[in-house]
Amino acid sequence: MALEVQAVGVRWEEGCNIIVGQSHFIKTVEDLGEIMNSSVPGVEYGLAFCEASGPCLIRTEGNDPKLVEQAAECARQVGAGHSFYLILRKAFPINVLNQIKACQEVARIFCATANPLQVLVVQTDQGRGIVGVVDGYAPKGVEGPQDKEARKQMLRKFGYKY
Repeated sequence: MALEVQAVGVRWEEGCNIIVGQSHFIKTVEDLGEIMNSSVPGVEYGLAFCEASGPCLIRTEGNDPKLVEQAAECARQVGAGHSFYLILRKAFPINVLNQIKACQEVARIFCATANPLQVLVVQTDQGRGIVGVVDGYAPKGVEGPQDKEARKQMLRKFGYKY
């Protein structure tokens, strides 16, 4: 059996975040939609899920058609069974990540990011699977005192620290 690994770059609207994960059942689509609708008032999102059996369709949910379309395009490009792509606007992953991880169908989260993203995909005779992600860029050094202060100020600006 031949294996081929490739890095698939996925794109979505600037200013939004994406959560990429793996789950085990078509019920994921509705359950993640319910989590989004009940977790953050005013959140806008698009969700796509790659069904891995039966008709093997990309299933979608969301309350913003543009984000649903972008999530579906990410799912189409990666094409890995039982993977999901959740694009968020007016919320951060930190606002929903624990609820998503607690969802019965969710097996793993590969990333939650606003950074440029490459999904590492393996192709076999059976299909495609995600083996990891490249989230953003490699480190350029260790933070110094000014960098540390800037990090703390950013967290306060976003309201995560007092």
